[in-house]
Amino acid sequence: MIAREPVFPAHRHALYEEHGYSAAIRSGDLLFVSGQVGSRADGTPEPDFDAQVRLAFENLRATLAAAGCTFDDLVDVTTFHTDPQNQFPTIMAVKQAIFPQPPYPNWTAVGVTWLAGFDFEIKVIARIPDAPRA
Repeated sequence: MIAREPVFPAHRHALYEEHGYSAAIRSGDLLFVSGQVGSRADGTPEPDFDAQVRLAFENLRATLAAAGCTFDDLVDVTTFHTDPQNQFPTIMAVKQAIFPQPPYPNWTAVGVTWLAGFDFEIKVIARIPDAPRA
């Protein structure tokens, strides 16, 4: 059986403790990252939407780095949006800055009505480079 190993970024935010979850779980050569939001260190949402999306990606980057991964290691991306039609241009601008050229990860966007005070969340699965294969 493959062991599950929790992964946390160096500067973990308050939401992990408050809600009792790990930033990510390493299982073999895969990293399953919990939904990352644009939260400040104290767990509160960044109020500006563009800044909230950018901060969510920065929180994701820090979690990936804690497992030795980068955005290039992403295999699966799912994003959640509270107002997809109006938010899409902002999200696409950030996405294109992070993934400027192929190969792009696969991506599923889901419209939702509630994200605990946030307007954007991103969760991913990544392959851990040089991880021993199970």
